[in-house]
Formats: sequence, C-alpha cells, structure tokens
Amino acid sequence: MRKIIVVGAVAGGATCASQIRRLDKDSQITIFEKDRDMSFANCGLPYYLGNVVNERKDVLPITPDMFKEKKNITVKTYHEVIAINDKAQTVTVLNRETKETFETSYDKLILSPGAGANSLGFDNDFIFTLRNMEDTDAIDQFIEQHQVKKALVVGAGYISLEVLENLYTRGLEVTLIHRSEKVNKLMDQDMNQVIFDELDSRHIPYRLNEEIISIHDHQVTFKSGVKEDYDLIIEGVGTHPNSSFIESSNIALNDKGFIPVNEKFETNIPNIYALGDVITSFYRHVNLPAQVPLAWGAHRGASIIAEQLAGNNHITFKGFLGTNIVKFFDYTLASVGVKVEELSQFDTQMVEITSGTHAGYYPGNTEIHLRVYFDTERRRLLRAAAIGKEGVDKRIDVISMAMMSGITIDELTEFEVAYAPPYSHPKDLINMIGYKARDL
Repeated sequence: MRKIIVVGAVAGGATCASQIRRLDKDSQITIFEKDRDMSFANCGLPYYLGNVVNERKDVLPITPDMFKEKKNITVKTYHEVIAINDKAQTVTVLNRETKETFETSYDKLILSPGAGANSLGFDNDFIFTLRNMEDTDAIDQFIEQHQVKKALVVGAGYISLEVLENLYTRGLEVTLIHRSEKVNKLMDQDMNQVIFDELDSRHIPYRLNEEIISIHDHQVTFKSGVKEDYDLIIEGVGTHPNSSFIESSNIALNDKGFIPVNEKFETNIPNIYALGDVITSFYRHVNLPAQVPLAWGAHRGASIIAEQLAGNNHITFKGFLGTNIVKFFDYTLASVGVKVEELSQFDTQMVEITSGTHAGYYPGNTEIHLRVYFDTERRRLLRAAAIGKEGVDKRIDVISMAMMSGITIDELTEFEVAYAPPYSHPKDLINMIGYKARDL
C-alpha cells in the first residue's frame, strides 16, 4: 500500500489530501499538523474576531474525526514534522503533547507547512499575532476577559487592515501604525488614498513612519516620541515561510526560505511536492518568478498534485496571475498581474478610467477607478488595479481571465458585457480601457 504523508492540514494540505482520496481510494494518507486545528477558514478569521461571522462551524467546519470518517484520511494534530531524510524517505515527527519523537516512512511527501507570523519581539501577554484559530480564540478571550477598549494594530498589510476594521466594528478604539509610508503593498500606492479617507471619516488615528521603541506595563513608547497606553496590540508585520525543518534535507530553498517548484509542484527531490505559502513559482502571462501566498494558489496546487499522483501528468500548472482583493470598510481594493515594482522590467504604458459602476441614471451609482498597464510592443496586459465601493471584483476577475487568455489591451473593446442599468454600461469600464488605449 502506497504511503502518502502531508505536512500541514490547513488550506493546501487538507485540500490536497482530500483531492488525492477522490482519485485514489487505496493509499494510506496521513496528515501531520503542528497546531490544534485543521482546515479552518484562514481568510475568515478577522471577520470571526469582529463578530461579523458568528458561527464557529463556519470558520472551523471539520475535525480530524470527521475527516477520518468521511475521507479515510488520518490527521494528527499537535504533530510537528521537524526533519526530513529524503534519501531514506522518512520524516521525523514531534508529538507536541507528549514531547516524544518518532520516524515514519513515505512513498510520496507533500509539504504544505504554510507561513508563520513575524513578531516584533516584545514579550507581553497583551500582544498577539493572527495566523490560526488558536490565535483567534486567544484574542477573543483576552478582549472579553480584560474588557479591552483600546487596541493598537501594527502594520498595514491585508491582515492588519482587516483586523483593524473588525476590531472597530466590534466597538474597540483602534489606532494604526506602520513603519513606512507604503501600505497595502500589492496596490498602486496612490490608489491607497481611500484607506486613509476611510480612517479619517471614522476618526481612527493612524501614523506612518512610526515604530514601537519600548513597552512598559501597557504604556507604549514610539519612535516619534509619543507615549500611549493600550489594552491590546495586534502585530501584522509580515510572514515568513515555515521551512526551517526542511534545511536538514536536500530540498532546495531560495535565499528567503521558499521552496521553488515546477509546473507539477515538484521540488528538486523525487517524490516530494510542495504547495501553498511556502513555495515560489512563476507567472502565467510573463516570464518572471512569482511568490503568491493566497488561497487560490493553494487550492489549485492541491488539485494538480492529486492529479499528478493519480498519473494524470498532462494536468499541470500554467502559472500565477497574482489576483488579490481586500475589503476595507466601504471600499474594495484589488489588483491582478505583476507587482508595481516589476513593471520596470517591461516597456509599459498605462491607461485608466474613473466611471460609475453602472448606468448613471440608476440609483445608487458609485465610482470605480480602474487602471491597466500593458506592454507597448506586444500590447499584452501586464497589470490592472481597481478601487471602488462595488463592482471592483467583477472588473478585476474579467481582466484576470483576459490575461489568462492572452488577450491584448485592444481586444478589451470586444468584451461583451452583461448590460442592464443596475449592473453596468453598454460600454463597460473594461471596454473603455480598450478604446482609450487605441490612442496610445
């Protein structure tokens, strides 16, 4: 009987194991998860913290016992893989409850250990990071038990912005600080102004180019010289790949600790695959490497690895487009394609439009700002970004499909929109981008 071991039981690992079982009824599949829970809705945690999502089962829908019963897959939580012997095809596992270690063999090994939250290094019981359900429970309980009123959020990436919004929604007084002026780094920075507008409209304090110097009791001293007391601090200062346990093996890591994989999600070592936040891959529409730690890629990787293990070698990964989106109060900010700093590697032009999301005479119209970059010579789409209160996701998703299909900027004029006054224009914003590009 073939033995398949999966490291990590969240989006990538649990989905991969499930997809393997769909195609393979016989192999023995075991997942080792170092933390308490499996297959929780990672992206939903800030909304659970803000009581926007109230049902625990909505963010933690399955247990190891349920997975075993439904899928015949064994999940061992609090079991951390601490070493890999790729020559002997074994892993060393630490039982974090008993502190005992053991070795077990594999025929196929799938690595989905995810990423860990960076920390500023302060040792205080009111400072938290948010990466899993255990963190969420700890924050929630702390807020309730200590009747938290004032919270500080450090960092201005996706997690920080979502946590800030949800703590505010929960009724806390929230302050945001960030060590630079560059926030929400996947967006064009000038398009991020709506983030500050939303903060200002709610009188939420924020300071850029600000850092914590020291913490004494609950008093925080900042680089600016400001001193303030907080009941709770949430650190959202980036992540790092959980790949230190791989260093003892012959599996290749890049200089940042990510695992390079090919179009089959294979590592450089036979019978070892990797997916999720720990990998680096490539873009679909341009010849550049891509590291995209988002949910879609983990789920797509899970499906492809399962197909590979089932012998369907013709099903391979075509690459990332980096499609991403975040909600911040009333606004949505989204982009697709290469990062802003990667545009310098191309001869590019940009076209943009600001227009109502639907027919102007229909009630409730709001504006969308849509910006598209394209290759001057080949006219291929390189990047798009959009902000607005509604309809942003639709436009970015359409452009994502256009990029996937190799459509040029000019061919956007041919996009046939589903038009009715509540939804769009006879010539949608995407069409207008194509028409405006004709003059460039």
